[in-house]
Amino acid sequence: MLEAGIVGLPAAGKTTLFNVLTRAGVGPDFGKEHVGMAPIADERLGQLAEVVSAAKVTPAAARVTDVPGTGPQLLGNLRRVDALLEVADGFSSGADPEGDFERLELELLVADRDHVERRLERVSKQAKSGDAGLRQEATELERVLEWLDAGRSLRDWEGSLPPELEPLTTKPVVRVVNGPAGIDLKLEAELAELPEEEAAEFREGESALDEVVHRLFEALGLITFFTAGETEARGWTLRRGQTALEAAASIHTDIARGFIRAEVVHWSDLVELGSYAEVARRGLQRLEGKTYEVQDGDVLTVRFNV
Repeated sequence: MLEAGIVGLPAAGKTTLFNVLTRAGVGPDFGKEHVGMAPIADERLGQLAEVVSAAKVTPAAARVTDVPGTGPQLLGNLRRVDALLEVADGFSSGADPEGDFERLELELLVADRDHVERRLERVSKQAKSGDAGLRQEATELERVLEWLDAGRSLRDWEGSLPPELEPLTTKPVVRVVNGPAGIDLKLEAELAELPEEEAAEFREGESALDEVVHRLFEALGLITFFTAGETEARGWTLRRGQTALEAAASIHTDIARGFIRAEVVHWSDLVELGSYAEVARRGLQRLEGKTYEVQDGDVLTVRFNV
């Protein structure tokens, strides 16, 4: 599942963006972390659900975390997210979004430096046991710390980093300006409370949720695949280039463990022809193995035996 963390300076509009994405309706609870799910709208899913007469429709979703500050400990809670949503104030008098983004990058760098320093202290102590792997990691961490002390982001680090680090400054970033030059988050939060058709009448383009999700998909190289049957039609996200086995694992680990094959049809063929049977009769259904590279818009039926 896609996970995104929202970061920003005070009063930038972080919690407002969180509400826009999740429709959680939380207030400005200073000092409190918010976690919620943001549904990812996809018009293809509704068409599939209608064709298969699905009793339930479940869109793909992203898990969103809004941290209440920019200190190293708070930002550390975002080390396992896939991407960062950086929010900058573009409404206030004298607002300087670009300057705010630069300050945010510095905050992320400081948080990474704190994280590396703490890990170096711990690994150095453990390395006294004589473990060669720990001694090598300690040496690498010393080099990383020197790099950060020079004010350089780990995004520019050449070579691989110790896998335990999970640095913030290497994560894909989507920047959101809360203002006339970007997205009016206050307006979008108000529109999020209206029925979708009514809200669309007030917009001149796509919703903030759609825009942010689109940019996240581009930054992370994501695609959407579907599962569709009478019980449920559902959307799922996957990294471009991932396989049918990895898609099965995202559905359920047992399905991946007992994977036999995947029956694959393209969503447009299923919608156009009206049934799986007709798609198969036309020769447009394929049987694929574990290594098949899933494509955007694929509808998968995974056969498995546990």
